[in-house]
Order: sequence, then C-alpha cells, then structure tokens
Amino acid sequence: MPTSALPRPVFDARPVLAVAHRGDPYRFRENTLASVESALAAGADAVEVDVQLTRDGVPVLLHDLTLERLWGDPRAVGAVTLDQLGSLGSPGIRVPTLAEGLKAVAATPAARLLIDLDTAGPAAATWQAVSGLGAEDRVAFCGPVGALLAVRELAPDAELALTWKLPQLPGRALLADLRPRYLNPPFGLVDEDFTAAAHEAGLAVSTWTVDRRRTMTRLLRAGVDSLTSNRVALLRSVLDAHTRGARR
Repeated sequence: MPTSALPRPVFDARPVLAVAHRGDPYRFRENTLASVESALAAGADAVEVDVQLTRDGVPVLLHDLTLERLWGDPRAVGAVTLDQLGSLGSPGIRVPTLAEGLKAVAATPAARLLIDLDTAGPAAATWQAVSGLGAEDRVAFCGPVGALLAVRELAPDAELALTWKLPQLPGRALLADLRPRYLNPPFGLVDEDFTAAAHEAGLAVSTWTVDRRRTMTRLLRAGVDSLTSNRVALLRSVLDAHTRGARR
C-alpha cells in the first residue's frame, strides 16, 4: 500500500508506543533475556534489540561487533560459534539467540520485538528465525536503507521503521521502494514541523533514544507516534499521564 494511503487522522487516534531500548539496560545488561523480560514487565509495548550473526550463522542479540564491551572477550561475535557463546555470562544474563528473544516476547500479549539491523548481512538469517517461529506479526524492523531494503525483499509485508538522520524527509522513490510504516530519526531532529511533514507523507514518527521526562513531554507535544528509551518505566508513566490528560 502506498504511504499516501495513510491519512493524518490515523496518527492522531493511535496511542503513542513505548519502546524499550535494548530491554531495560539500567537494571539488567542490554540485549539479555533478563533485560527484555524486565522491559516487558515495566510496560513496554515493544523491545528494541540488535542482531548479529555467530560464526555458524545463528542470529543472536548483541549490538556490538565484538564481545569486548559487555562480556570482556575481545573476539568478534562472527568468530565464535553459538556453543562457544554459551560459556559467557550466566542463565538469563548471557547472549541469547533471537529465537529466545522472540519466545520471551510471545509470552506477553500484544508485545513485539523491534529488530535493529545495522547492515543487510543478518537479514536473511533473522527473517528465517522469525518466520520459522511463525512470529511475523510480533516483529518490526528498523535500520538504515540498505538493511531495510534487504528485509523488504525477503518480507513484503514486514513493518519497517526507516532510521533517518537528515532534517528533510526521504524522497518519494525511496519511500515507494521501502514502504516504511515509520520514519525513525534521533530525537534532536524532531519538532512539530518535522512530525507534521512526516504525517502528511503518510509516515508515523518514531524517535530515539529519549531518557529525560522533559524531552519525552516535548516530543509528545510534537506529535510523535513512538518513543524509544533506556528508561522504559519512566516512559510508561509519562505516556500514561499524557493519555489521561488527553481524555479530560
């Protein structure tokens, strides 16, 4: 469906989504099952996770290309097998597979995973894991143009959020090829004019990574449709207060 088929009133009626950035990273290590489950318990509508591939081609939840920052291991994740990853961490606090993350989300009604792909490389294995579990309706994808083009070729109906770092909107040809549901800029680019222009183009606006109450409130006033935060419990409380205020 072309993006122009989505009129502005659709956005005004939708609740703003609370997206947890890599889970609940101020409580549990990012991109672990404990972090994902904590975010869902705190009221996240979706949990954003990152995917990398092991040497044997298994998609796992990890942002970095190496294991150094989080796990104290200098090896690249692409240089180790899934079995070798099992020696790091402890139950719940380890590098989980994407399949494990999908199963954790499936246990919470209506919750979803927002899968962030920095490159096209993991797209095929990621989609295979999603479709193999029948989880197509429990995921969305975000990332730059190249990664999302790869997803779109594999999954014509997948929900996409195009990560975008320019103040002007993407061109019509790119939007026609990708058919994203969301435009996904960093929060510093977003104001009322940006959101209004995106809505007029048929695009919802998601934005990241928002950790201060004041900034959350400003972005809600600007009309965003989804907020991603490291502080999902705070975000949930701000969104609930905003909803109550809108009903008065």
